[in-house]
Amino acid sequence: ELTFIIDPVLPGDAIKGAADKYIAQLKAGDSEIVYINEWGLRQLAYPINNRSTGVYYTVEFASETGAVIKDVELALRRDENILRFLTVKLDKFGVKYNEDKRAGLIGAYKKKKDAERAAKREEEKKSRKNNNNNNRRGGRRN
Repeated sequence: ELTFIIDPVLPGDAIKGAADKYIAQLKAGDSEIVYINEWGLRQLAYPINNRSTGVYYTVEFASETGAVIKDVELALRRDENILRFLTVKLDKFGVKYNEDKRAGLIGAYKKKKDAERAAKREEEKKSRKNNNNNNRRGGRRN
């Protein structure tokens, strides 16, 4: 998995072109691109090269030998438009986590439970409101 931050001062075409350049370099090195996540413009935790924001990209790829990684990292180091990069080898659990996240199994379950709880609360509010209205009418009904 390769994550890199591109200088946000560049025009949109240049940002996309820079990302495509490294993706093409990975493909040329016999790597299979599994997933590309364009995070977009994000706030940096601390200033880098007097920039407080950056355009984030994450490329998940599979490579048999991993020989292409050295070439890509060298190109990233030489490019002045790349603020930071990080290459990580995912273990089987990281790969499974990313697959589940893309499939909506992670994060969606929590959202579903939260939605169910909110619906239950709304139903309880309506029932309490109806009970209160019935109690206010007072007296007996024949």
